[in-house]
Amino acid sequence: MNTREARLGAIILCGGGSVRMGRDKALLDWGGVRAVDRVAALARAAGAVEVLTAGRDYGLDWVPDPEDGGGPVGGVLAGVAALRARGCLRALVLAVDAPTLTTEDLAPLLAEEAGATFDVSPVPMVLPLEALPEGAQADWPLRRLVERAGLAVLKCPEEARARLLGANTPQERARLFPDRSGS
Repeated sequence: MNTREARLGAIILCGGGSVRMGRDKALLDWGGVRAVDRVAALARAAGAVEVLTAGRDYGLDWVPDPEDGGGPVGGVLAGVAALRARGCLRALVLAVDAPTLTTEDLAPLLAEEAGATFDVSPVPMVLPLEALPEGAQADWPLRRLVERAGLAVLKCPEEARARLLGANTPQERARLFPDRSGS
């Protein structure tokens, strides 16, 4: 079985309160749906058979970060351990603050056998679980994880760039939704 056909799980990185917004990014409202639920639905639409959040419990399956207030790699490591135990071979890693991504945005990452990320941001990424670097540490920057895992770095399509960077602030929402004046 090649890795593209391997059982896919998803890890949604939920960092909690946003410095820019002053509240929990996962709970931001997107058309009557919490951001975390939108991202979970996206993961399922992309083929994830297991979806969990890393960092906090939002009513979905979840794993705690290895250290409270730690970096995102700790959430990835905890999520990978949980997905391995559930029989997954690949992880789609998503950020809760990019709820406007689409399955079309994720398709190039999912097609890469060795795993991939975009050149704009380390997440989203697809990480074959066997590519997780030995000795990975919870305090690593995400870029170090990407480099040590040998993931392909794909050119981000221009039309996906703003969605990839997320929309936490009114200014970012205005960039994504110019017709709605940032609402």
